[in-house]
Amino acid sequence: MAVMVAVDRQGRAVVRERLEAFGAEVLAGAVNRPVQLVNGGVYLRGLIEQGPRKSLEPMVARLGGEADYESLQNFLAVSPWDPALVVRAVAERVAPVIDVQAWVLDDTGFPKDGKHSPGVKRQYSGALGKIGNCQIGVSAHAVGEQGTVPLGWALYLPEEWCEDPERRRQAKIPAEVVFKTKPELGVELIEQAAGWDVPNAPVLGDQAYGDNTVLRERLHDSELEYVLSVGAETKVFTPETTFTVPERRGSTGRPRSRPRPDAEPVAIARLITGLGEEQFQTVTFRDGPDAQPVTSRFCFVRVRAANRAEKRTPWPPREEWLIAEWPAGHDQPSDYWISNLPIDAQPEQLARLARLRWKIELDYKQLKGELGLDHYEGRSYLGWYHHTALVTAAHGFLTLERQSPNHPRSA
Repeated sequence: MAVMVAVDRQGRAVVRERLEAFGAEVLAGAVNRPVQLVNGGVYLRGLIEQGPRKSLEPMVARLGGEADYESLQNFLAVSPWDPALVVRAVAERVAPVIDVQAWVLDDTGFPKDGKHSPGVKRQYSGALGKIGNCQIGVSAHAVGEQGTVPLGWALYLPEEWCEDPERRRQAKIPAEVVFKTKPELGVELIEQAAGWDVPNAPVLGDQAYGDNTVLRERLHDSELEYVLSVGAETKVFTPETTFTVPERRGSTGRPRSRPRPDAEPVAIARLITGLGEEQFQTVTFRDGPDAQPVTSRFCFVRVRAANRAEKRTPWPPREEWLIAEWPAGHDQPSDYWISNLPIDAQPEQLARLARLRWKIELDYKQLKGELGLDHYEGRSYLGWYHHTALVTAAHGFLTLERQSPNHPRSA
């Protein structure tokens, strides 16, 4: 239940005042007309007020005479205000109070009927756990000891959408928008947030992001640390591999400059299963201030990734951590990660970060279940971004409310 329905009438008035002040603060840099500021505040209140559906029509019905449907619809779907500025304002306001531990890349499905919402098609959604008719939104989040805050949203547009002029016209997709993969969208969100006044932290992500070598190289080139999940068949050069420049053949050939490995790369599953028992250790860590200790069996090996992102990637590959979790009693490892954290990173830190990504599911749960992240029913590309930005603002407000012992908490 949201904050504004968890308190008495007097308390509701106080909460509303705080919400209005917060809304004005985070919207001020994005909007340029007073009516936009008013509509933004009304929409925020509609998202936070109790109600099973947070799409525009039922919210307007609940808000009564305070909300004008046509004005709000124009504000959401057409009005040219920058949603990224709202997300940035929220992130810079909330991140300092949640003790940021990591940034998380992920994506989630927005179930849809029909075929006219931008980006919608039958595709796999982790939220659905199957293939379904949906949009896919890529997102970045700062995860902290005291909460989370979204750092950005990107709507994934399949290639058939990008190549269909009529569908683009109907959904008002800007001409400069071209097809990009989910990892491309994700790393752009991270690079954008890295320029904000938000504490940087290691980037976490599942295998869809970790297996993407270009993404890992872009993060490293941006001096961002990461602990990313990778698949068992990812190939690496073992710690014993050496790289040397072969001698020139004959006296007239061009001198060779490219170092060559003295062994072929191997799949990480094969490497880990071939390690001796002494390479594994039991690690205990906490992934939150009130969380119970987590204990599991890990190994940490220095390797060099074999799959080069592109020709400009430095060669030989740089050393990284290969992290594998192999719980006691299991026949094989359960998970693998690649990380560019420093060589002196402690096992507890590496293990905790590897396992921390689950907190993003709590974020999605509140964003969808309480605040209607996936309830937007419009067919406007810009409207999707406006809605997700305003949901981010509502989420940020509730996070700040929970940080103050003098403010009513949601029930």
